[in-house]
Amino acid sequence: MNPLPITVEERRFRLALLEAAMEAQGIAACVIDATSSLRYFTGLSWHPSERLTGAVVRPGEPLAYVTPRFELDKVGSIVGVPGEILTWEEHESPFKLVADLVGPTGRVAVDAQARVFIWLGLAEALGADRLIGADPLIVPLRARKSEAEIALMTRAKALTLEAHRRAHESLRAGVRASEVVSFIDEQHRALGADGGNTFCIVSFGTDTSLPHGGEGDPQLHDGDVVLIDTGCALDGYNADITRTYVFGEPTDEVRRIWDLEHEAQARAFKAAQLGAPCEAVDAGARGFLASQGLGPDYQLPGLPHRTGHGIGLDIHEAPNLVRGDMTALEVGMCFSNEPMIVVPGRFGIRLEDHFHMTADGPKWFTSPQPSLDDPFAGVEPLRA
Repeated sequence: MNPLPITVEERRFRLALLEAAMEAQGIAACVIDATSSLRYFTGLSWHPSERLTGAVVRPGEPLAYVTPRFELDKVGSIVGVPGEILTWEEHESPFKLVADLVGPTGRVAVDAQARVFIWLGLAEALGADRLIGADPLIVPLRARKSEAEIALMTRAKALTLEAHRRAHESLRAGVRASEVVSFIDEQHRALGADGGNTFCIVSFGTDTSLPHGGEGDPQLHDGDVVLIDTGCALDGYNADITRTYVFGEPTDEVRRIWDLEHEAQARAFKAAQLGAPCEAVDAGARGFLASQGLGPDYQLPGLPHRTGHGIGLDIHEAPNLVRGDMTALEVGMCFSNEPMIVVPGRFGIRLEDHFHMTADGPKWFTSPQPSLDDPFAGVEPLRA
């Protein structure tokens, strides 16, 4: 059974924290575009278009939404946290509407994920010198997940792991990658996710050496390395799991690299200790691989990308497990752990599971793949 969605009370608490941070930093308003942050704070999930629909947060003032006049009824019916809804007609400027609301003085923080035209419009209406990025306000709040967020992601990842297990059982010689993508989409829907796949990469053979897969639609052949990276969402909260195995008998080289990947993932997990910087987790995996003759750094054969990323309402969100990210690991932070090994032109191995930080250290959402030969050993079948 799926956990309960995020409540209005939790969203109001998030807004209160945002307003407190704004007051502490002397910021008069925060403009949030139709990004995942709009959903995070207000419950309004809106597809971004060429027209501004968003929210304006001001310390001690009512929450305000801005939307085209012809969208008023729809927006009013789906907002989570109630607030004043300000509208503009097609010939009018929504940015002037924001400027009139905010007033002529004070710094204005803008959602860092906002589209460029939003920034440009606000700069013209308010003055570019008043605008700052809102990441220092928003990222620390979103990075530390609540128990309700953890519960939603725990279930979403369980659904995706089950979709993986079913896909593994369904594989047959000659099947095309696109057919496997469709199969996994059907399983996510049947299991009760928000929809089907939020994304799905299915790679066979040499395509597995490309971290995000090839552009064709290959057929599966005996002896192919199989890499499947997919996820679903519940109440907007994401899963993102990768499994790599072989259809048939693996070569000694594939087995060796798989074992190194498995150990690198374990080293990264061990390095994820409260108070340590995010970059320490990347160093744990990358240092081990270098000791085994892979890399160093991003050189191939080796690990071509960061060890992991934050996850929540976005599949990829800050902070990241990468060199240079000095964010201290805190309770509630959630990350992927995926120190992929690429052998150029031959194959790649990526094992990706996620963990969250607890008072006792890191805790897996899903158990890592136990072996190359029996990738779903110990995974109990899951029903919707």
